[in-house]
Amino acid sequence: MKTAVSIPDDVYDRVERLAGRTKRSRSRLFSDALGEYLARHEGDEVTNAMNAAVEKIGGDYDSFVSAAASDVLERSDW
Repeated sequence: MKTAVSIPDDVYDRVERLAGRTKRSRSRLFSDALGEYLARHEGDEVTNAMNAAVEKIGGDYDSFVSAAASDVLERSDW
């Protein structure tokens, strides 16, 4: 599918340089960039749904569980 978008000149210039260095087309770079952006933000929908479910069923706050979860997340590679 083709579409037209407006982007700032400096972004266009950076895309041109990257396209040349990586030997890929601008279209490919824009498509890859949007795919990565969507992948990062689609998880927000899952998180929001999980938060809504937890809020709906309720539950007690457990400081130990919260601290343990924070510790695991801090040690995890993202």
